[in-house]
Order: sequence, then structure tokens, then C-alpha cells
Amino acid sequence: MSAAHIATIARLELTQRLRSVGWYILLGVFALVLIGVTVLAFMVYSWGDFVGAGVYSIVVNVVLLLVVLVSPTLSGNAINGDREAATLAAVQVTAASTGDIMLGKLLAAVATGGAFLLVALPFLAIALLGGGVNALVLLVSLLVLAVEIVVVAAIGVGLSGLIARPLFSVAATYLVVAGLTIGTLIAFGLGGAAIRSEATSYSRPYDADGQLECDRWETYTYEVPRFDRVWWVLAANPFVVLADATPTDFNPDGYPVDMFGQIKLGVRMAQHPPVEQRWDGCSEEYGDAHTPEELMEGTVPSWFVGLGIQILIAGGLFAGAWSRTRTPARRLPPGTRIA
Repeated sequence: MSAAHIATIARLELTQRLRSVGWYILLGVFALVLIGVTVLAFMVYSWGDFVGAGVYSIVVNVVLLLVVLVSPTLSGNAINGDREAATLAAVQVTAASTGDIMLGKLLAAVATGGAFLLVALPFLAIALLGGGVNALVLLVSLLVLAVEIVVVAAIGVGLSGLIARPLFSVAATYLVVAGLTIGTLIAFGLGGAAIRSEATSYSRPYDADGQLECDRWETYTYEVPRFDRVWWVLAANPFVVLADATPTDFNPDGYPVDMFGQIKLGVRMAQHPPVEQRWDGCSEEYGDAHTPEELMEGTVPSWFVGLGIQILIAGGLFAGAWSRTRTPARRLPPGTRIA
């Protein structure tokens, strides 16, 4: 493989995309969306001392959302689109190897996804001016966002090499990405609701005069959904990976200051089994609920497992496309255009 050949393939791919006026319109629409999101985010977090942290987390999540929505269209026909246009064979007979072609296509797909991050940089800078953004949060969140851009791009390029028709490969890319984002949420909700068990609630009873009886307990049993047994389904969700990997900052009351922490809190709370609830009105600690920071302690981080699953899926698809694109080809799907 040659770095020069990879750069050439990527440049040719980007040149074809940059000729389209629709690409610039898309970036302009994204900028308008970010303007509205940033204004609303400042309104939402105007009550605290960590305004910048909240706004920053929302902008980063919106960038990831746009990458998930748009990248499959830009990368899902990277290889079979050229094959259908009879331009892939012309590249394959040059000095560029299969690896050069695959990595060049991937680099171009990553660059198109990274363009959304470049558009978002001014809005991230505005968020930083709001204050409250931890340097480690900034570094980790941008690093994980970059990895997610590469993963989504690799899935699209991989499926474009495995599926002969561009329309079907783009649709398949959307299905895989939707499975990671929406499908994990559906599986979590339905799985938790389907798995149910008996829970017990303990509380102090009241006597006839309305006074608490501190010498005995009153119990009540009921069925509850067991989301603690299916929380791991959310591990592969890109938004959960981003939130769970990003360090959490808490305000003096122990509550997360940004969207990263709020998403992480929801996933971590799902790990707690709801099999017993105890309300002791006779105790001095009655009414003192645990803070989110305390609830998150002792729970299990899952971002590295989810990211590993994503990399395995993207890597497997990319490796399969590499094998299918290699020349001379031993076997091609029926109807595949070569030149």
C-alpha cells in the first residue's frame, strides 16, 4: 500500500462529492440547525453555573446524530457506485492496490463525516466561552466522536463492497446504523418489560391515631420490569458509548452538569435491580434519596464493550468488502458490472 495512492483515491472521491451543490446546501442546513440548537441549549442550561458544559454536550450529540443520519448516504455507495459507473475497473488496473482503494474510500467517507465536526467547531467554541467545560471531557468526547465517525464510515464502505446494488447497500447501511441506535433502545425497552419479577416494598405502618409504628414493618409485593437484566443491550448504542466514555462532572448537589452525564446516569441506574424498596419514616435518614453521583458509584462502565462490538461489525464488513474488491476476482455476484 502507498500513502500517495490512498491520498489520491480519497482526493478523487472528495472531488466528485464537492462538485455537488447539494453537499454545500447540506452543510448550510446543518449550520442553521446548530444555530437553533445552540440558542435553545443556552436557554435550557441558563439556570446553572455549568452553562458551557451543557451546551457543549448537546452540540456534540447533534453532530453525532447528523453523522449517523447522513454518513450512510455518502459512504454506502462508495465502491459499488463506481463499479456501476464503470470507473472502478479503470482504477483497479492502475498501480493502486486493493488496500489503497479501500483505505482511500474510507478516508474520503471519514472526511465527509468530519466536515460536520468542522462546521460545528465555532459552536463548540461558543459553548466553551460559557464556562464549565472540563478539559478531559473535551478531549475524550471529541476522540470518541471521531472514532464513531470512522465506525459509521467503515460500515458504509464495507457494505458498498459486499452488496452489488448501490440502493440496497445504502439501505443496508441505514439498517445496521439504525439497529445500533434505535434497535438497541427498542430491544432494551421490550426486553425489560418482558422480563418481570416480584418486588417487595417495606414501610412503617401508621396506627389508629396516625402515628408511625416504629416496631414493625408493612410489606407490599408487586411485579416490576427487570431492566437491570437487559441494560447491556444499550452498550453498542453510539450515543451511549459517547456518554459512558466521557468523564462526568457533577454540581455541588451531585447531579450531572451535561447531557453526557444524564445519558450515562440513565444507563447506570438501569443496572440497579428494583427488587426491594425500603421507606423508614422512623429513621433520621428518611426522605434522603441517594444523589445521582452516589447511584453511579459501583455500577459497571460499558463503553469499551460497546465500542468493541461496533469495531467488530465495521471491521468484519470492511474486511469482507476488501476481499470482494480484490483483483483478480474469483467470483462476483450475477449482474455485476466490471468495465
